[in-house]
Amino acid sequence: MSAKKKYALVGTGGRAEFFYSAIATDYKETSELVAFCDINQIRMDYANRRLTEKYDYHAVNTYKADRFDDMIKTEKPDVVIVTSVDRTHHTYIIRAMELGCDVITEKPMTVDEKKCQEILDAVERTGRNVRVTFNYRYAPHHTKARELIADGTIGKVTSVHFEWLLNTKHGADYFRRWHRDKRNSGGLLVHKSTHHFDLVNFWIGSQPESVFAYGDLLFYGRENAEARGVTKFYDRATGHPNAEGDPFALPLDRNEHLKAMYLDAEPEDGYRRDQSVFGDGISIEDTMGVLVRYKNNAIMTYSLNAYLPWEGYRIAFNGTKGRIEMSIVEQSYVNSGGKKSEEGALKAKTIKVFPMFAEPYEVDVEEGAGGHGGGDPVLLNDLFGTPVEDKFKRAANHIDGARSILTGIAANRSIQTGQQIKIDELVKFH
Repeated sequence: MSAKKKYALVGTGGRAEFFYSAIATDYKETSELVAFCDINQIRMDYANRRLTEKYDYHAVNTYKADRFDDMIKTEKPDVVIVTSVDRTHHTYIIRAMELGCDVITEKPMTVDEKKCQEILDAVERTGRNVRVTFNYRYAPHHTKARELIADGTIGKVTSVHFEWLLNTKHGADYFRRWHRDKRNSGGLLVHKSTHHFDLVNFWIGSQPESVFAYGDLLFYGRENAEARGVTKFYDRATGHPNAEGDPFALPLDRNEHLKAMYLDAEPEDGYRRDQSVFGDGISIEDTMGVLVRYKNNAIMTYSLNAYLPWEGYRIAFNGTKGRIEMSIVEQSYVNSGGKKSEEGALKAKTIKVFPMFAEPYEVDVEEGAGGHGGGDPVLLNDLFGTPVEDKFKRAANHIDGARSILTGIAANRSIQTGQQIKIDELVKFH
């Protein structure tokens, strides 16, 4: 049997457990977790308690962020898993490669074109590999859409109409956390829409060429709440009387996991996980519309709203031989507020094909178990298990990661300038 591949993980917040729990359980025969790295020792200690008490795994060594190089030299991981705040992804991705490691990074790969270029250059310079964890690619219904289009079911795709809905549970959560500062997340057009833009690239087998967008903060934020007549405000939900009865409040002391991961860790770094979604200081948009031209001449209209009554999306592909319509309803969730398998879990789906000169028909897809429409378990096996040959080529590298975020980065610049943005002017691919 070959030696286990060694992994170190950077950033022990909400997304980290998705990876370290898989290594500690289903993939402990092929993989070994050797270290955690974070700016917060309390949070790393809690992650170690989760490892030992929940997953019956050994505790791993911990390193503060300023000792990242020491961690690599001491632990000698084969791969570094990056699940830190988005704006820091490039720092750890690049340094890990420079020190001889491959990288698995949570999406988005990074938040702006400058950092994106630095990553592309580092891959070229070091020859190391970067994997971006686009779990949505692996959901059976998403794979089926790729298969239908690749098989020519509706001919050549000419346009896509894509509407994504984030509801008042999941959508609101981005406005409580570090994501609310665009410098940290790139806004939802980068942090969240990277999934969606990657899916379109994956589905139609093309890449974005130019982007135009509008976006604004029209629901969250104090000014919008005041305009609706709200008079009771608070800076954070935990312990504040004005938060009582507010469906948008998330008191950390009422969830054991959130309390241990965030509230108890506050004395070390001051990060507040439970900020009011109707507070000041929000610099991301909650209402967005994007128009994209692809290199194969297809056109996409895309809409994202973060305060709607249900969670999921509707998409239509128009082609030279007909149309495909998909409607997906997902389980609503709060990051780290419940079971990982509920994140993006499928509640309802329909895929319907409308041939140009024949009767429409529904396409049956066997549902997958687990988060993100059944994609999570398949992705984890691809990362840590024994991957099988994949004719759909769902594994995403740094080029896929760049192409997905560049649509959102270009959209952000278009919102700022009122101009159409050409992708090729943002970065240079090697």
